[in-house]
Amino acid sequence: MNAQDTLFSFVNRWECDENDHLNVQYYFSRFEEADRQFQLLSGLSDAVVGARRVRHVRYHKELRTGDLITVKSFVAFDGPHMLTVVHELRNGGTGDLAATAIDGYEPGTASAKDLRNRFKSVLGNMPVEAAPRGIVASPAGSRATLDATLSAGAEICFRGTVLPRHIGSDGRADDGFALSAFTDAVAHVWQRTPMTHQYLSEHNYGRVAVEMKLSWLSPLKTGDMFLVASAPTGAQEKTFSIRHHLFESRTKRLAAVCDVVALVMDLSTRKAVPLPEGAQKDIPRLNQR
Repeated sequence: MNAQDTLFSFVNRWECDENDHLNVQYYFSRFEEADRQFQLLSGLSDAVVGARRVRHVRYHKELRTGDLITVKSFVAFDGPHMLTVVHELRNGGTGDLAATAIDGYEPGTASAKDLRNRFKSVLGNMPVEAAPRGIVASPAGSRATLDATLSAGAEICFRGTVLPRHIGSDGRADDGFALSAFTDAVAHVWQRTPMTHQYLSEHNYGRVAVEMKLSWLSPLKTGDMFLVASAPTGAQEKTFSIRHHLFESRTKRLAAVCDVVALVMDLSTRKAVPLPEGAQKDIPRLNQR
């Protein structure tokens, strides 16, 4: 494998959430920076492969305050996309795999051979740990409207404005910005389920995401106001799924969709616990009207 070292970092205390571990928005920020470095090192760019269509993240082990972070990145042609870039984020002190991200690109099929030659110095095999598990690999569709989303059972659970600090090097709002909005919104989604704030507090449980897929459909820029409409979409014994829609508020233009697989974690044992009785039946009904 010809992976490139693309990030050396550290978990700051202020980046940890109520579960006392690194919040998901900062994983996405680390992957965003690793990707910028990888593009410089490899020559990958929008001009060569087109714009990234999706970023799919899986969380494998917690990172806590003071933990070291390293990321290695490479291209995998055996991944789920025409061209897949893999980022492996590890605990720099233990070497444990903490999270993975796969970035999906769809360059023209006619360019496949040329791209293999172009990126032969950064090629690797798609790791099993990074493969999508609870969420399909393909990017979210762009046809959802705000009215239809709300009619289907979603609720508005966040409003905000894109500020200069949210803008990446390409002049667009970045992944960390989107995830910060979804992170604030998601507590209001959980409150609609049997796993309310009161329930979690009484049992010393926490809200945890184990897999996320972010699809950008259109860009946001400084000054744009936006809203997030979200709903639970399904449930299993120990996990349930959520979909966030991010709309530009003035025109109701769909900007991004984030799919999430979440679970309840016992904060004492740091292990997943089953959803409360009835949750598997109740949660899907929340997205039906």
